[in-house]
Amino acid sequence: MTTHAAAPLTEILLHQGERDLPFNAVSPPIFQTSIFCFPSYDDFRDALSDEERHYLYTRGNNPTVNLCEQKLAALEGAEAAKLVSSGVAASSLAILGSLKSGEHAVVVGDCYSWVRYFFDTYLARFNIDHTYVEGTDPTEFEAAVRPNTRLFYLESPTTFTFKLQDLRAVAAIAQKRGIRTIIDNTWATPFFQNPIAHGIDIVVHSASKYLGGNSDVIGGVIAASKPVMKELFEHQFLPLGPVPDPFAAWLIMRNLRTLHLRMPRHFENALTLATMLEAHPQVEEVLYPFLPSFSQYELAQRQMRGGSGLFSFRLKTDRLEEVKGFVNSLTLFKRAVSWGGYESLVFPAAVKFNDDAVPADRLALIRVHAGIEDVGLLADDVNNALGALGGVRG
Repeated sequence: MTTHAAAPLTEILLHQGERDLPFNAVSPPIFQTSIFCFPSYDDFRDALSDEERHYLYTRGNNPTVNLCEQKLAALEGAEAAKLVSSGVAASSLAILGSLKSGEHAVVVGDCYSWVRYFFDTYLARFNIDHTYVEGTDPTEFEAAVRPNTRLFYLESPTTFTFKLQDLRAVAAIAQKRGIRTIIDNTWATPFFQNPIAHGIDIVVHSASKYLGGNSDVIGGVIAASKPVMKELFEHQFLPLGPVPDPFAAWLIMRNLRTLHLRMPRHFENALTLATMLEAHPQVEEVLYPFLPSFSQYELAQRQMRGGSGLFSFRLKTDRLEEVKGFVNSLTLFKRAVSWGGYESLVFPAAVKFNDDAVPADRLALIRVHAGIEDVGLLADDVNNALGALGGVRG
């Protein structure tokens, strides 16, 4: 596995930017203000002329938000980062800043559903085209390139089937052709994967997931070089206004302090449950990059330091009633969207469709998020729910 290239994690999470807090406070204060005032006309003019470098209006910069951004940039090994109001805002801003009318993108097909919507529906209105690829073979990106291709959009691993892209190989293809690369790194987090170190240009996250880690805040992150972030700040962030609230930034910063404690537990619990499920007679397959049986296991080992708590498996059934029976029998796993908090969750792929219109490849697919509970209790819950299938089948 790769080694962590950033500064020591606890220095970033617990101390960076916090050595000279106002009034010698131990916890960073929340600057819950909409505007900032100036001692003179000249200071006021300077701030108006360069909002990126001044505190003028919290729609642009805020000390609490900026401190959180410093930590997020350091975690990703980036020169700069911008906190925004949601994960989908992070993806959308990064994409909008990379494409203009008449241009083309190559996109991983199993990306987040709202990213697909953005390409299929929103960007189509502006004559921006795209090609979906599976992404497991780097040559797919090369084959899909057109003269007007300006962006490769990655998500590695993807969040339902956990397909990986070879980041270094895809980045090399893009760099050779002057194509920008964006990756959604939410699943691995910067604790387990640093795409910029592999040559990727822009990293985005849903901070609502592991960075927030407590299912109590919504946010997104964009991290990249200073020139790229300046361009995004001035031409995408300021005019569109997906502003993070200072209190949300403070919550993310507070919750980041335990990232190095939470992620190993998520990894351990997920690997234990995935291994158990793989051996269960009522399970068809388990999709988790750090199972030796996973088709891209060697790539996972090469470009990530570990895995998060999210994985999927397929029940050995073609009956929706059995899927519902399993999901309804779980007592510790909450039935809910999203993931990345302390709690364990279950999301059957079929729930997104009407009962009579579930695609065959989604009917038995169940996504699990292993939280940080005692793994023995989680295993018992899953085994009991699998055992209850006998009653459904009877």
